[in-house]
Amino acid sequence: MSGLLHSIGNSGPLSQVVLRSGAESVTRTELLLRVEGLARRLRQLDLQCVALYADNGIDWILTDLACHSLGIRIVPIPLFFSTGQIRHTLTSSGVEALVSDQGNLANIIDAPLMLSPQQPFAGNTRLYLLEANRSVLVPAHTQKITFTSGTTGTPKGVCLSAAQQVRVARAVHAAVTEHGPNHLSVLPLSTLLENIAGVYAAMLSGGTVIVPGLADIGIKGSSGLDINTLLGCISESEPNTLILVPELLNALATAAECGWRPPSSLHFVAVGGGKVSPQLLRRARQAGLPAYEGYGLSECASVVTLNVPGDDRVGSVGRPLSHVSVGVDRGELVISGSEFLGYVNQPETWTPGHVRSGDLGSIDDDGFVIVSGRVKNQLITSFGRNLSPEWVESELTAGNLLQQAIVIGDARPFCVALVHPRSPATTTEEIDAWIRRVNQQLPDYARVLDWQLMPQPASRENGTMTDGGKIKRSVIANFYQTEIEHMYASKAEASNQ
Repeated sequence: MSGLLHSIGNSGPLSQVVLRSGAESVTRTELLLRVEGLARRLRQLDLQCVALYADNGIDWILTDLACHSLGIRIVPIPLFFSTGQIRHTLTSSGVEALVSDQGNLANIIDAPLMLSPQQPFAGNTRLYLLEANRSVLVPAHTQKITFTSGTTGTPKGVCLSAAQQVRVARAVHAAVTEHGPNHLSVLPLSTLLENIAGVYAAMLSGGTVIVPGLADIGIKGSSGLDINTLLGCISESEPNTLILVPELLNALATAAECGWRPPSSLHFVAVGGGKVSPQLLRRARQAGLPAYEGYGLSECASVVTLNVPGDDRVGSVGRPLSHVSVGVDRGELVISGSEFLGYVNQPETWTPGHVRSGDLGSIDDDGFVIVSGRVKNQLITSFGRNLSPEWVESELTAGNLLQQAIVIGDARPFCVALVHPRSPATTTEEIDAWIRRVNQQLPDYARVLDWQLMPQPASRENGTMTDGGKIKRSVIANFYQTEIEHMYASKAEASNQ
């Protein structure tokens, strides 16, 4: 039995329910027995690398724990990955078997890869043996390979050890100090943030993980949301803890402002995965959502810093957790103590010693870390002022008016924005008034002096957003080049009159 499974087994009474999904529940004893049974089957097949392509649920967690207990490499695949990305993930990581509850796999996996018909595995999942790529190079001690899609859309495999994952989960539990929580998994389990900081941390602290299917939460694809379904799920589950991305926090805060009442059971809501406006955090807290911002990255097995009750500074991402140290080099955050093992098939990246985050940031006198944006996205105006567009964008989208705002201004005298409202009924007067209000809180060099509507938001489907939810800025700038040039030309003409 692995260290993780042993710790989960000793974290509370054996009769305690530790997993719930709909009408199904699993006690601690049942968890250990079912994981042991799945591990036995994997051992009989003599597998070294297994991919997991399935909906959120008990079966996902049991499969993950079974691989963890054996030290088998597991490759979680997000359901929103494209067919090309799934095939790239399978072949580039040397996957020998696929566990899935999804249909039409023959249309997703190249036929020559599949060696056997489906075999029943955990619950509704089936196991498929695949023709593995034997030339794959992975660092020693790799237990999980998480694929993150970058701006090119080609996923990059981050290799993590079992010990590193447990270390992060323990550090999150120690920081939050919520013993035995009922944790509701809202984000896809294929994301490290939910997998490690949600499931592992809650189970290590003697808690219960409530894990509905994504449709039962209201999550559709990479960015779709049925807010009423999500609100109903949270109200019915009465969780103590949640992990959200900023867009979900904004949706819940808006719902609470419109009459929805967050359950009184809710003690801690961690928010990460993107820049969070201080205004949004204040709105959420005033609406009864105890939201606290954190920060992390896949190369550090997720969470690095976290604000918590009693040790919180709005505008920061919190202090570093106990297992890491954070420094700043030429404006970039550098993390030590929780380095990944390296990238798949890139031996030159193995045993890095530290992780250069790619994020601009600073550390205040009390040790709180402030993240201001991405190094590669930094704008330098024609007046020589440095500016992180994410900062201004988070302020513009902090209210309930704008769904998206994309700030432009590199080598320009001032900033402009492309925006998309949350409601088609929003008027230009309302947008004008909101942008003027936001500008009053910004220094002059960061103010948005003109804006244009985007007829549709940036999305994965229209090619202007990565599968990981990052804006493809160069693609958008090229697509809206005429509109951007018009904004600058009209302002220049107005100033000459």
